[in-house]
Amino acid sequence: MKNSKIVLVFGGIILLGLILFVLNLVVGSVMAPLDDTLKVLFKVDTNNTLNVIIFNYRLPQALTALLAGAALAVAGLLMQTLFRNPLADPSMLGISSGASLGVGLVILLTGAISGAAISSFGWWSTIGVSLAAFIGAVAILFVMLAFSARMKNMTTLIIIGLMIAYLAGSITDILKFFSLKEDIHAFVIWGMGSFSGVGTSKMTVFATSIIIGLIATFFLSKNLNILLLGDMYAENLGLNIKRNSVIIILVSGYLTAIVTAYCGPIAFVGLAMPHIARFLFKSSDHHLLIPATMLIGIDMTLLCNLIARMPGLDGNLPINAVTAFIGAPVVISVIMKSKKQ
Repeated sequence: MKNSKIVLVFGGIILLGLILFVLNLVVGSVMAPLDDTLKVLFKVDTNNTLNVIIFNYRLPQALTALLAGAALAVAGLLMQTLFRNPLADPSMLGISSGASLGVGLVILLTGAISGAAISSFGWWSTIGVSLAAFIGAVAILFVMLAFSARMKNMTTLIIIGLMIAYLAGSITDILKFFSLKEDIHAFVIWGMGSFSGVGTSKMTVFATSIIIGLIATFFLSKNLNILLLGDMYAENLGLNIKRNSVIIILVSGYLTAIVTAYCGPIAFVGLAMPHIARFLFKSSDHHLLIPATMLIGIDMTLLCNLIARMPGLDGNLPINAVTAFIGAPVVISVIMKSKKQ
């Protein structure tokens, strides 16, 4: 693709993202006129009600969607390149299942032991869930890193990841059997995904953690391009395959763990967005694909968040319901294209 076309496509993606970001501030159960929204953002107007709506709810939610979209999309790109599998995504290593197990232990086990729903524990019901999800995700991440350091066959690593995911799921199902109805309901709601759980209080930690991971991905561009040549050529060029694989899994798993801890398991973003980037730019160069995938992921999650909060809805739709509706057709098209090839 020519440089002029690349700039044009990037410009269109960025413009779409800006429009969607503004719409996320304007559209909702209470419509905010664009001029009033801009006045509030730039401190020209002191409309207290609109201030609360935008700064306490809509702006943190839009920023969470933006950061989560970029993180999950690029994490999916890393997984697809490492495993040379177009259907690879961040959840295939069992990291999301580890987060679910952590949350299950907190929500379900707390209720089963104490006899009271976790919602009655105040601050523990919010901070405890995020912390448990992160610990569970990181625990599985380190297990997978230990396996990846011993194995050269990436297919075997995928199978181990799937088995760990099944194991974590089975433990979670056992916990559900002995849990209170209120706790099961809370666990199911968390599993549907939401960008409203970060808020202003956790935004600094969440944003800083995600940005660190995103910056790390840019340093992997060269090695990711070398991996596309095959293991033999990569080793001849001096690339340490095993160490490089561990680093890629660490970065991808870290981003997935952070997003899952704060937002719940978000499906299809990491799986579908890299394919859209490859389709738009007709390139496999990761110096180009990494920023492109991040921006497309941002557009995707902002769009999904906007749809989930459309006027007329009683509350927010589950994010996973919206991402699946958009992402599943992309995955189906990839499968059909691979079958033709």
